Amino acid sequence: MPTADSSTDRSPSSSTDDTLDLHLRDELAALIAEERALLARADTRPGTSSRTRPPWAGPDLLDDLSAWGPAPSGSRPFELVPVRIDRDLALISRWMNDPAVAAFWDLAGPDEIAAAHLRAQIEGDGRSVPCLGVLDGTPMSYWEVYRADLDPIARHYAARPHDTGLHLLIGAVGDRGRGFGTGLLRAVSDLILDHRPACTRVIAEPDIRNTPSVAAFLGAGFRFQAELELPGKRAALMVRDRLHRHLL
Repeated sequence: MPTADSSTDRSPSSSTDDTLDLHLRDELAALIAEERALLARADTRPGTSSRTRPPWAGPDLLDDLSAWGPAPSGSRPFELVPVRIDRDLALISRWMNDPAVAAFWDLAGPDEIAAAHLRAQIEGDGRSVPCLGVLDGTPMSYWEVYRADLDPIARHYAARPHDTGLHLLIGAVGDRGRGFGTGLLRAVSDLILDHRPACTRVIAEPDIRNTPSVAAFLGAGFRFQAELELPGKRAALMVRDRLHRHLL
């Protein structure tokens, strides 16, 4: 799995790129809003549960992530929206081709590279769910919420049943270096602990060289537990315990 990346890179981008990014995000926000409205109308039909799971959610290894709703992130609403390749690929591939992201995710190149990575999760057994992070109705980050105890990483640390892992990248350059990563990591890890009662820990394994990412996890209440030698990287094992979540 790729590293968690809450990059604080502040390198400038061209005005043309900024305009394209704004158009993409505006269009995605409109599509997501339309999709939510359709699901809401479907959920009001007689005999339909208000927690109906959309068809892309996959098997329920992550306690119905698609129905978790907004994260407890203060005054600005934030929500994880499961990725749909037909709707989201252009934006995600654009983010993956940012050099600051590509250095840690290794998914730069044609859209099909990102598509294959997404498809492997969406069409898999449900142990990993790729999501857009939508802040104030605008997609601004990419997340992977995954069952760490069912992932190959479990061979590299003392995994517990239902350990849940996080990968994150902040998409737009303008959203980096503003403290979003720390606040969103705390909000999403709280969301996991609130909706996954069997999960006692949220873990992450950012590249040890990615100091902004490690710092963001520390600021979000994670503790550094160990260095792990993983295929392709040396990682910092970061852990947020349910038992101590209100103390850190």
